[in-house]
Amino acid sequence: MRLFLIVVMILTLISCSQSEQPNANAQVITFNATQDGSPLSIDASQFDTPAAKNFLHTGKNDYIGQADAIEKGKKLFQLYSCTQCHGGNAGGQTGPSLHGPNFNYAKDATNKGMFETIWHGTNGGMGAKGRGLMDPSDATAGLSPDEVLLIQAWIRSHNPSLSGN
Repeated sequence: MRLFLIVVMILTLISCSQSEQPNANAQVITFNATQDGSPLSIDASQFDTPAAKNFLHTGKNDYIGQADAIEKGKKLFQLYSCTQCHGGNAGGQTGPSLHGPNFNYAKDATNKGMFETIWHGTNGGMGAKGRGLMDPSDATAGLSPDEVLLIQAWIRSHNPSLSGN
């Protein structure tokens, strides 16, 4: 009887720990272009970190509110010259403010929507920043999904009421 209870407890613990991580075969969210709503095809293998994998299945950005992620996102925002249009603190310059709550594209209030906008660009002059899209001649040029999530965490840090989830 005691062995039976131990086996049941172990199986229960294994089951609980497996349910915390998204199943590789689980449903993934679908992405749509900000320009026209058409479907975006992003290779799931590019979602190669725990945070990116979770985002692919849930639309939740695990980096929001994490100081180290916010700092990395700020550096990427600067590295990819986002400051040229959106300003040094994302408050707007020739491009719009990213502080919200009002965005040029209402979908940017959600993490999924902002991801789509950063990844594939807009009709308003912002080019695609996603890997393989930023420079179509180089499949490695551009941001990875994880880097987009880091930038998004930095952007969201300017208006904590907009977690976007």
